[in-house]
Amino acid sequence: MKDLNDKPGHLARRFQQIAVAVFHAEMEEAGFDLTPVQYAALVAIAAHPGMDQATLAGTIAYDRTTITGVIDRLAQKGLVVRTPSPRDRRAHELSITAAGDKMLRQVEPAVQAAQRSMMRGLTAAEGKELMRLMRKAIDAGNELSRAPMREMASAEAKKA
Repeated sequence: MKDLNDKPGHLARRFQQIAVAVFHAEMEEAGFDLTPVQYAALVAIAAHPGMDQATLAGTIAYDRTTITGVIDRLAQKGLVVRTPSPRDRRAHELSITAAGDKMLRQVEPAVQAAQRSMMRGLTAAEGKELMRLMRKAIDAGNELSRAPMREMASAEAKKA
C-alpha cells in the first residue's frame, strides 16, 4: 500500500483541514464569529458592491445553492444587505454594510495571523513557491471543480 502522503489529494485535504482550523481559532481568539467562506464573501462583496449571489458564488468558487445560506447568515449578522436588482427581478444585489466594512477592517490582523500560521515551517521563499504552485495547479484544474471559480464578466464588473 502506498503512503497517503504521496497523494496530492490527501495532502490538499489535510492542508484544508489545517487552514480551516487555524482560521476558526484565530477568529475565536479575536472574538469574531466569522467562517472562512463568510470572510471570502465579505471581501468579494466589498470589492464589487452590487454583485448578485450567482456572481458571488463564481467569484469565490462556491456552489450557488450553498451561497444562499452564507448570505442569509451575513445578512442576519447585519454585515450585508440584499436589494432587488433593477436589471433582473429574480436577482438581488449585494452590498456590504458599515458594520460589515468595520468587521473586515477589524478581522484583518487575525486573518493575517492565520495565514502566517498556515505557512509556518516554511521559509518566506518556500511560502511564495507553495503559493505559486497551488495557484498553478488550481488554475489548471479549475473546470474540474463542482464550483469552478469564475472571473466576473466585464459587463458584470462594470455594473458592480
